[in-house]
Amino acid sequence: MAALIHRPDYARYDFGPEHPFTPARLSMLLDLMRELGHDLQPLAAPAATREEILSIHDEAYVEVIEALDRGEARPDAERFGLGTPDNPIFPGMDLAARWLVGGALHGARLLMEGTEQRVLQLGGGLHHAQRSHAAGFCLYNDLAVAIQAMVDHGWHVAYLDIDLHHGDGVQNLFYDSDRVLTVSLHESGHYLYPGTGHIQELGSGSARGFSLNVPMEPFSEAEDYLEAFDAVVPQALAWFSPQVLVVQAGADAHFADPLGDLALTTQTFQALYQRILTLAQRHAQGRLLVTLGGGYEAQVVARVWAILMLTMLELPLPEELPAPWMARWQHLLGPDLSPHLHDPVPAYPPLPGREVRSRHNRDTVSRLLDTMSRYWF
Repeated sequence: MAALIHRPDYARYDFGPEHPFTPARLSMLLDLMRELGHDLQPLAAPAATREEILSIHDEAYVEVIEALDRGEARPDAERFGLGTPDNPIFPGMDLAARWLVGGALHGARLLMEGTEQRVLQLGGGLHHAQRSHAAGFCLYNDLAVAIQAMVDHGWHVAYLDIDLHHGDGVQNLFYDSDRVLTVSLHESGHYLYPGTGHIQELGSGSARGFSLNVPMEPFSEAEDYLEAFDAVVPQALAWFSPQVLVVQAGADAHFADPLGDLALTTQTFQALYQRILTLAQRHAQGRLLVTLGGGYEAQVVARVWAILMLTMLELPLPEELPAPWMARWQHLLGPDLSPHLHDPVPAYPPLPGREVRSRHNRDTVSRLLDTMSRYWF
């Protein structure tokens, strides 16, 4: 079983009705779980304090967010990544972001206290936020604040990112730390934002070899993705021997997501979640902190994250979606939503170039493992 963390205040993290990172995604998810008959009763964590945000972010950056939050004009806002199409300014943005950081941080504390073994933070996953600027819909880096707290506790922390996009913010913030292992599987930065996450990015100084990236070719499918995951992640965790595994569980690597070109299915995500639970048990003393993240196709996000929740809670997965829930959310789900939780098999027509992609992905993994062997052994 897992502890859940959420509070209605998470909905305040809202860039506006036209922005893809909408809080409606969480509302749909929670409503689906209620309709399935699950009384979740998540824990309501406090917002992170200013001091806790400063454990990761520069004070000058925090001051800009606070000033914009008060309605003050800051001509230098864009220099900090704020007031852009990705990261529009909105009232209450400082506290809204601190609510999300507080949830991840509370999850870390539950693990450090030994109160819980598995925690699912129903929000956050703001993995692009950098020390001194916003990026990719992310203001404060909730994952990094939680990881830093666990490092300060004396733990070695493994971070796994399965979002479509490279987890660049978390990687950069711990690039020179040999107490944090970062592993990111993502669509190659040669084709997709943020343009990073290449296999040559290995960490610096004494942390050389503590950053691992598995860039996948566009339109990579389940077989290639799981093969790469199985080749890299278990070996990395076995070598690092962390006290805890932190996971950013973005759902945007699904084939129907509009912001990228990986081709995973709901079945792939279920297989990933089951692997992650096993790996946490085997290599991290069972300790696991999971946040949400990207995911921009409404009907996909609701189903994928429902599978995540049910898997972590060790509850059965239904075959059908509840008709009342589908009716309530049809304005976002669209008229062509299947009544099934899982994608059909096959989920889409055959994609051309499969053999070429597979060879390229295997070569990427082989080159990464060859490079890492000098650090692992």
